[in-house]
Amino acid sequence: MRKPPDLALEGGALDALMPMHLWFGADERVIRVGPTLAKIAGEEQLVGQRLFDIIDLRRPQAAQTVEGVLALAGMRLRLALFRRADLPFRGVVVPMPGGQGGFINLSLGVSFAQAVADCDLTLNDFSPCDQTVDLLYLAEANAVIAQESRNLTARLQKARESAEEQALTDALTGLHNRRAMDATLRQLTGDPMARFGLMHLDLDFFKEVNDTLGHAAGDHVLTHVADILRAEIRTGDIVARVGGDEFVLLFRDCDDAELLQSIADRLIRRLEEPTLFDGQQCRISASAGSVLASRYEVPDPDRMLNDADIALYTSKNRGRAQHTYFDDELLAPVTGTVRPN
Repeated sequence: MRKPPDLALEGGALDALMPMHLWFGADERVIRVGPTLAKIAGEEQLVGQRLFDIIDLRRPQAAQTVEGVLALAGMRLRLALFRRADLPFRGVVVPMPGGQGGFINLSLGVSFAQAVADCDLTLNDFSPCDQTVDLLYLAEANAVIAQESRNLTARLQKARESAEEQALTDALTGLHNRRAMDATLRQLTGDPMARFGLMHLDLDFFKEVNDTLGHAAGDHVLTHVADILRAEIRTGDIVARVGGDEFVLLFRDCDDAELLQSIADRLIRRLEEPTLFDGQQCRISASAGSVLASRYEVPDPDRMLNDADIALYTSKNRGRAQHTYFDDELLAPVTGTVRPN
């Protein structure tokens, strides 16, 4: 059999084949360290140090001398750098001929992801045939997939929130719609401790604006009204467009009929101020009816809306541009009540 030639590898070749090698002499001093292992060690200079001041041989633990380490040749070692005790390595030791020390070639194994993140390692820091390269590709692919999954989840969440918001929002005015108002009213009436007021507001003379200036002018008026209502309510209160020119306002933590009266008076004054559309003045007013949840032993959404509606059209029949607070005396003349625009 032909005898293979003796090999003499230069440092560059060692670095390419074993970028995480550690070469130590018979005197326990480190002679050479692969570039990736040096990178992991950070600022610590490993060359020249004692082998057992650098590595923590965890399995088997019996070897505490060079001879003991060399006796483990071919065995699978588990070890770590004292400087990076949190990064476990796998290793194998190969003795140098003539008792001149040996090599320990290291691999990261399951700790590769942490090492890559902590030490800013790249593909160039590993031998091309190291399985860690495959793991890096897999880790990068998984990271891309995970990020895309998070992005998709965020987009879906945003789309769902947008769809839910649209489902609860009046498209023209941006106010809450009837569905949102009904949900909030059910929530409030379901809370026995809730004290709130409900106001039903209807625009006066809105039909005349539509008939004389057109529907575009009517839409302009409705958005103008929405801006006023938004400006006049408190944070936490609800204003909803529930019909063509009908609005419902819910006032949380409100148990004061006089407060509802003052709010209605202020709203009517502001709504009676003309607004311009294509150089034409649009003039409207508003009638309103209100009720407080505290007047009922057990508030019921339908009954509250009906009573506020009765109070609203009482305002209409009394001459419009005014507010009426509901009481039982309004029930008698409801029959035959005319509902003017």
